[in-house]
Amino acid sequence: MSKHITPAEAAALIPDGAIVTVSSSSGLGCPDLMLKAIGERFEATGHPSEITTLHPIAAGDMSGIKGVDHIARKGLLARIIGGSYPSGPSTAEPPLIWQMITNNEIPAYNIPSGILFDMHREAAAKRPGVLTKVGLETFVDPARQGCAMNEAASREPVVKKLPFEGEEWLYFPAIVPKVAIIRATTADERGNLTYEHEGAYLGGLDQALAARNNGGIVIAQVKRITKEGSLKPHDVRVPGMLVDYVVVDPDQKQTTQTLYDPAISGEIFRPLDSFRVPEFNIQKVIARRVAQELEAGSVVNLGFGISANVPRVLLEEGLHGAVTWAIEQGAVGGVPLLDFAFGCASNADAFMPSPYQFTYFQGAGFDASLLSFLEIGRDGSVNVSKLAFRPHVTAGAGGFVDITARARKIVFSGMFNAGARLGMENGRLVIEKEGKLRKLVNEVEHVTFSGKRAIEQGQDITYVTERCVMKLTPAGIVVTEIAPGVDLQAHIIDQSKFPLIVADDLKVMDAALFAEAPIGLSLPTKPQRVLEGVFHG
Repeated sequence: MSKHITPAEAAALIPDGAIVTVSSSSGLGCPDLMLKAIGERFEATGHPSEITTLHPIAAGDMSGIKGVDHIARKGLLARIIGGSYPSGPSTAEPPLIWQMITNNEIPAYNIPSGILFDMHREAAAKRPGVLTKVGLETFVDPARQGCAMNEAASREPVVKKLPFEGEEWLYFPAIVPKVAIIRATTADERGNLTYEHEGAYLGGLDQALAARNNGGIVIAQVKRITKEGSLKPHDVRVPGMLVDYVVVDPDQKQTTQTLYDPAISGEIFRPLDSFRVPEFNIQKVIARRVAQELEAGSVVNLGFGISANVPRVLLEEGLHGAVTWAIEQGAVGGVPLLDFAFGCASNADAFMPSPYQFTYFQGAGFDASLLSFLEIGRDGSVNVSKLAFRPHVTAGAGGFVDITARARKIVFSGMFNAGARLGMENGRLVIEKEGKLRKLVNEVEHVTFSGKRAIEQGQDITYVTERCVMKLTPAGIVVTEIAPGVDLQAHIIDQSKFPLIVADDLKVMDAALFAEAPIGLSLPTKPQRVLEGVFHG
């Protein structure tokens, strides 16, 4: 029996007060037509009303895929729980969902993406919830905001701090969805789903299990329907036994502003010379210096921002393949993409389901993470998740907290302050005018990464800016390198709101970083993994 129904018929199946989980990552994998149908039904009938939506990664963006904005209406949403939210430039009008959050119209929460996926697995297995140390000493901790994004949310906590086996843990009770809305490329008549045009598997399987095991329904949006029995079983990522209804959108975009690119879904491999090398500017200088922190043979997580250009630096330097990249949406290897396609990779080795990629991150299975910062605090803490004066500029934490909780080595990158006018001449940095907004502050607005906990765990933390490199130590933040042409006192010490320590062996950053030609990068080889206690001859 075919499970194919119209979007309107599917929207009519969602009852008032339902908890609805949505699989998406901004524009990637977003079931946009289904969300649009829910919004249209509410406009016409007032139903469904007072629903709660779960978004392990944001649904929609500010660049053409509305996603959650289709349902950001008073009376329709009762609360929203997201790992991240649509984000965009400060000059743009905030998305409707952000307007609801900042106006305190609904309780809104920012739970780290990996923890939200864990909560789905716990709900699917009918276990009580997630016990984790991920998020301790950050905004996730009830001692701070407890994931609440506004006052309405602070009155209804979603996390507790509990003692267990003599240690403190965070406890997130499982939330049971009654409806899962997921997306794939193809469904057969029995509802088996394949993902051949998708840039990631995301968490659709876990979300479907959570709903179906608890008596709920699963609605899959796909590009096309094929005959029963025509899909190869190894290709099926979500079996039809978990799918109740199928909605077809032949025009669904693969990701933001991309109808379909077979290189994103791994169906073809692009020639390496087809990838754009970053133009020579200050951001490239920082990305080059970050690249110098890497080891050949390592697995490295990559975040949005300046660090996203590091794979292109390696490409330009003839070192593509020396490092395996791993991103939270699930791609492993290849060349992570930039701009609207961030979260996708071309020429990937594999696509991991997002929940399992997060398990890899939470357990620190990888070697290093390259991430950005908005603010750095006196204690080494970092904020990337909140700017109160323009909240939609950030997407929230996403997987940042999961990734940094136990990572052995983290390299944060960003501009030393905001708004400076900078130039480069003869391998030297020229600071023509200082920025007005300092980014090294006594206390960050939102603790997305805890410097205190990093020191306790012995994590290796580096901060790379255009004018200096800094390290986190138990004594404080130490300036270890300075850019050629920079005045240590005027351009660094005086531009920080807290005292910086200057290393006794302060070095000068390589002048080649500040010139247009390739820098001749070479990477030391990562030591071979050796199992402790085993004799290897």
